[in-house]
Amino acid sequence: MFYASTLIPKPFILSVSRYRLPLRYAGDCSINSPQFPVLSFQLFQSNQAKATMSATHETSISPTVFNNEKAMVEIFPDAKSDKVSVSHDSTDSLELGADVDVDQEFEKYVQMGQDLKQQGGAKTFLTNLKNLEFPVTFKNRNNMVRFLGIFTSFAGILSGVDQSIISGASIGMNKALQLTSHENSLVSSLMPLGAVGGSILMTPLSEYFGRKRAIVISCILYTIGAVICCSAMNHHVMYAGRFILGLGVGIEGGSIGVYIAECVPPDQRGNLVSLYQFFIAFGEVLGFAIAAMFYDVTGGWRFMIGSSLVFSTILLIGILFLPESPRYLVFKEKYAQAINVYERLRHIEERKSRVEFLQMVQNAQAERDLRAIQSRIQVWLELFTIPRNRRALLYAVVMVSLGQLTGINAVMYYLSTMMANIGFDEKNAVFMSLVGGVALWLGTIPAILYMDRFGRRVWGMNLVGFFVGLVLVGGGYMIDLKAHPAAAEGVYLTGYTIDLKTNPSAAEGVYLTGLILYMGFFGAYACLTWVLPAESFSIGTRSIGMTICSSFLYLWAFTVTYNFNSMKEAMTYPGLSIGFYGGIAFLGFFYQIFFMPETKGKTLEEIDEIFEKPSMELARENMRNMKRFWMKN
Repeated sequence: MFYASTLIPKPFILSVSRYRLPLRYAGDCSINSPQFPVLSFQLFQSNQAKATMSATHETSISPTVFNNEKAMVEIFPDAKSDKVSVSHDSTDSLELGADVDVDQEFEKYVQMGQDLKQQGGAKTFLTNLKNLEFPVTFKNRNNMVRFLGIFTSFAGILSGVDQSIISGASIGMNKALQLTSHENSLVSSLMPLGAVGGSILMTPLSEYFGRKRAIVISCILYTIGAVICCSAMNHHVMYAGRFILGLGVGIEGGSIGVYIAECVPPDQRGNLVSLYQFFIAFGEVLGFAIAAMFYDVTGGWRFMIGSSLVFSTILLIGILFLPESPRYLVFKEKYAQAINVYERLRHIEERKSRVEFLQMVQNAQAERDLRAIQSRIQVWLELFTIPRNRRALLYAVVMVSLGQLTGINAVMYYLSTMMANIGFDEKNAVFMSLVGGVALWLGTIPAILYMDRFGRRVWGMNLVGFFVGLVLVGGGYMIDLKAHPAAAEGVYLTGYTIDLKTNPSAAEGVYLTGLILYMGFFGAYACLTWVLPAESFSIGTRSIGMTICSSFLYLWAFTVTYNFNSMKEAMTYPGLSIGFYGGIAFLGFFYQIFFMPETKGKTLEEIDEIFEKPSMELARENMRNMKRFWMKN
């Protein structure tokens, strides 16, 4: 198969699902021209309508002319009858592969949107409520994009509060419900187990109801789960509430990243998707703060757990003012709705915005063609059998797994208990848990601000910080003040010297130092675990891919959380933090160096080209880039 790689730069030779699609380009071919990425794809099918490329479609190249004004690259099949035409509606169709006048083609969609507005007439409150949307539009479309990204990411507060609040609530809850150690482990771990189920439900919900409505469903489940938990009178009811909460977490976790990635421009995608982790971290700080506020209140643990009702209500109301994903609407062939949403998110008079929309339309058409000849099982199998999809899946799953298997959820759920074991009394243990929460939150800020400036690989190297922090956390449990009095000197981050006679708590200092480093570096790394999976998969496999990634994330969270107590007893605190969690961070660092691709600033369609490369080619390219960087600096 000829891919015209000598005629067009590689980033613009895009692929959809299993195919590299032959292409035709018409327009200004200057590299710096905004018209250059205007690509139109042509999908071939065999006479039997199977997903195989006919040998007759190998290479037949028309004469090519390149200059700074106009150029055309064409790749024709020999069998003209195999051309695929995808209908837009009953009166209009766009033949994939035909030369496209960007402005003229885009205006067709604009007209569709205008016609829909005229047909719809004035929207009433009941109509908007039925559609679950009360449209809000900003004159500056960039402000609308920021509003969408920031408010949608606010959902992270729900996950964050729930993860940290159980740490403080467990002290009073264990006494009130008379929980055993095993029952306490189940209460903590059933939320991530429920999230596995929510992750599996995310794909059918987001594809059938839409990305936005899937988020609405997650808010409803949050609310139901929180009500059950704060009113529980025994551990069985608490189990049910925690599991339902987990369902909401799982649906939300996969839907938010996809929704934001499909709505925002490529140059803002990394920063805005990273905001989700920022709000998760901020929610964890709020959770620890709420736990500290209600610690001395009788039955305070119920107020702690019920506090998530406030945030789920805010999100449920606010999400009604946001639109559905335009990419989802295009994929469902709702072009008029899609262009009306797109007008709210982009300045459509700009050529790059028109190009982006047409690329979105044509890629969605190609994906629908593939789905028409594939069963749902085949789509799932393609994630494992098609090299491009398999690489993206493996990469995304490893990224997610490294974050969880280094112990973050175990630390969050049992932070108050761990603080008490290191030497703090119960009340101070709850208050000191804020230290870890604040460190995690602050760690997300530089990643959000500079995710798209420094790139994904730079932030992936934070695994080194994990390792150093975990070594210090484990070291805090190993200090024997009587045998090693020198260890009591100068271990706090504040810098002042601690004298053994006046403050024999060097172990607390070493532990807090390691905790701050670990949580801070994880805050930045955690942003990647939402950005990279959301942008790695092709549009046809994105929901399924996010489902698998989210399932692994919460499955590992359940495994680590549920087994924490037994692993602690078998390995001791130092062995668990340094040997197991630290060892995984150490090995993961080398994986990132060799196999982590750089996706900053690329459209979702251009990222397809990255994952077309064999893994060893990507590793060699990463080594060459690192060598050039070090020689230059």
